[in-house]
Amino acid sequence: MEPQLWCCEGDGPPIPRAYRDSNLLTDRVLHALLRVEDMYLPAPNYFKCVQREISPYMRRIVAAWMLEVCEEQKCEEEVFPLAMNYMDRILSVEPTKKNHLQLLGAACMFLASKLKETIPLTAEKLCIYTDNSVTPSQLLQMELLVLNKLKWDLASPTPLDFIDHFLSQLPAINIGRVCFFFSSSVFLNGILDHKCLM
Repeated sequence: MEPQLWCCEGDGPPIPRAYRDSNLLTDRVLHALLRVEDMYLPAPNYFKCVQREISPYMRRIVAAWMLEVCEEQKCEEEVFPLAMNYMDRILSVEPTKKNHLQLLGAACMFLASKLKETIPLTAEKLCIYTDNSVTPSQLLQMELLVLNKLKWDLASPTPLDFIDHFLSQLPAINIGRVCFFFSSSVFLNGILDHKCLM
């Protein structure tokens, strides 16, 4: 009998890397998250006050593209909301040309994947997703600009950080899991729409 390889990878449910720690679901932790969140919120009126060339419609197109890239690359679920937080914070302080918006989005995904992924997205792969309208060199330069404008402060909380706190208040675990997937999609839709910043 010939030896056969066995592959246990699949599209089944994700295997938790660590068990949930109930200490992380206390009110003290939730209040700390809420306090910290205020430091990382983008300005709600940046389209009127800072951005001259970029409209909410353009942001939504780039956000949808970023979500599609994250889904195709099977990024950790925290990558997309974190990248959008970076992009909105940059757009809050730095006037951006419309032909640089996708470059900014790619740089924000690049940084978020470095922070959250064990194997981050590569500059070359992100450039391919832009149909090579961006070079790796431009992406790295934009990455440095983002880091400088954000003062290297990248550990911002995202809506996903709050879901477990809210779901821990629900009585049934099965209902909680269904609510997790529903609330995740609600949060993603909120991230795509700039009106949720206001």
